[in-house]
Amino acid sequence: MILATNFKSNLTRAKTVEYLEKVEAYCEENSISDEVMIFPPASALCEKSLHVSVGAQNAFGVVNGAFTGELALDQLQEFGIKTILIGHSERRHVLGESQELIAEKFNFYKEQGFRIVYCIGEPLEVREEGNSALLAYLDAQYKGIDLSYKNLVIAYEPVWAIGTGLTPTLDDVELIHGAIREETSAALLYGGSVKAESAKSFLALDNVDGVLVGSGALNPDDFCSMIRDAASLQ
Repeated sequence: MILATNFKSNLTRAKTVEYLEKVEAYCEENSISDEVMIFPPASALCEKSLHVSVGAQNAFGVVNGAFTGELALDQLQEFGIKTILIGHSERRHVLGESQELIAEKFNFYKEQGFRIVYCIGEPLEVREEGNSALLAYLDAQYKGIDLSYKNLVIAYEPVWAIGTGLTPTLDDVELIHGAIREETSAALLYGGSVKAESAKSFLALDNVDGVLVGSGALNPDDFCSMIRDAASLQ
């Protein structure tokens, strides 16, 4: 399974180091074999540890250049980073990234051999239109994306559930993940208000290969409990 957490604009560099040390120690002491990923803010990027992969929340699709405020490949390579989030709903809906730009990033980092966690999801108004509209909306987010890429992980995160405490039913998650599975053999993560007490229920579902967690994993003890739950399902 894959246990991933996105810190977004939370935790300082010092707090991130403490977090990584705690999670790394837990994985070492408990012989964790599942894939563990942490996506800290850009100011806290650091090299991968033995058990935990450190990834970038975002980067522009260039080696370097005049792109104010953006990370590029050179900065990621300094830390040996080979994992990246692309297409997160906050990049799409808050910062206005188009599908064209998202696909350009995807294809650049695909060419670099990165582990890409590609995010898809629907807003509430689409959800309310029914499953056909929902799946058509998700299909549009595959445009320009190689769903057969060997280092691809897809994270399904219903936009209306992120940070709200609202979640789809387990049956709904299983249905949607089953539909996504028909499109790709990539590992499928569920995200959207996942918490320590709910993670195991999602991890036990068919076609759910892990979770991508935001605020529900900002406490390392909570993230370690999710890692423990995943290990118990093996």
